[in-house]
Amino acid sequence: MVVIRLARGGAKKRPFYNIVVADSRCRRDGRFIERIGFYNPMAAGNEESLRMNSERLAYWQGNGAQLSDTVAKLVRRGQTSAAA
Repeated sequence: MVVIRLARGGAKKRPFYNIVVADSRCRRDGRFIERIGFYNPMAAGNEESLRMNSERLAYWQGNGAQLSDTVAKLVRRGQTSAAA
């Protein structure tokens, strides 16, 4: 099964996450199919904390990819901030 989830990067105590499309059998930070965005929970000031390619997200969901719980929350958050 294909899943859209977060892959952790960044330094110790400074997390940075890539939003990736991956096979569910691959490790969290391992091989992935495509990177469709990022999430930076430590963003301060004018820094961008969330960027997601909504066209690619819709494409993968149309092909049966499942969202992880955390990515689903981020998608809802991204849609509400885009509408505001």
